[in-house]
Amino acid sequence: MNEMTKIETTLKDWESDQEVRWCPGCGDYAILKAVQRTLPQIGADPANTVFVSGIGCSSRFPYYIESYGFHTIHGRAPAFATGIKLANPELDVWLVTGDGDGMSIGGNHTMHLLRRNLNCQIMLFNNEIYGLTKGQYSPTSRVGTTSPSTPMGSVDRPLSPCAFALGVNARFVARAFDVSKNLPEVLKAAHAHKGAAFVEIFQNCIVYNKDVFNDFAAPKGAEDQQLWLEDGQPMVFAKGARGIALDLDTLSLKVVDVVDGDWQGAGVLVHNVTNRAIAHMLVEMPFGPFPMALGVLYDDPRPTFEESVLEQNARAAEGKELDLARLLAKGQTWTVEG
Repeated sequence: MNEMTKIETTLKDWESDQEVRWCPGCGDYAILKAVQRTLPQIGADPANTVFVSGIGCSSRFPYYIESYGFHTIHGRAPAFATGIKLANPELDVWLVTGDGDGMSIGGNHTMHLLRRNLNCQIMLFNNEIYGLTKGQYSPTSRVGTTSPSTPMGSVDRPLSPCAFALGVNARFVARAFDVSKNLPEVLKAAHAHKGAAFVEIFQNCIVYNKDVFNDFAAPKGAEDQQLWLEDGQPMVFAKGARGIALDLDTLSLKVVDVVDGDWQGAGVLVHNVTNRAIAHMLVEMPFGPFPMALGVLYDDPRPTFEESVLEQNARAAEGKELDLARLLAKGQTWTVEG
């Protein structure tokens, strides 16, 4: 868990004096409130908390949280977050990005932050579109998405942010959606993880990609299409009437019917957050034939980047005189005269 002194705050303590400026109905409002509800529950300290963002609608986030914040440049928030954490490892760093900012121009930076395992929380808002720059298709837009940049429909094949995260060896990967009552619990689990915690949040862009996630994220009527994962619990959905099992012939997942609550007899898998292979399978499940896997998919901590850097620096400095001037003058020197 992040090592920080817990204090008592309320949601109001995390609301800044800035006017929240997103389109009416934007899913970002729900995410903002979920974060502002979560921070008091984890005992976060505004004086020890930093929100870092890049460019995009999601990246206005630091203005609306009463804490420290950096609104940085397109795709480079991971680099700033890394510098902040190395300069002061005690800070609680939250990184806010979008599917364009984090997966396109910032994909390389996101990759290295995850593989290095910097101790921070990454919230990637995925609305499958570029909202701030007026609706161009993004790396996560589905084939056929029509937009100002693709009036005939996109032919690009989309990527999965969670599959990307697992592929670059992220140690914590989770998914939720903007209006879900479970989002605060997912954020708390991310914060409790020591290392880079990657959370993809499906977010409704009311203007350029309205209701694209309604099949599984509509406020009402989509519950049967949600597989909420909980460590140590069976993978059941649709009020327990269906479940996810492993097809031993093809070594792939399959949907099975659960009769009279007998999930064991149906062969339903029990979720194990440390099972990386199953996490990959859950992320790759095609929606429609399968439900959308939500919650914590993978959680298996390892030493963090800043811990390793600080330990290495301490070993390098052991028994040495820390004198920068002498270090620069060490070895061969030349005097240049005019």
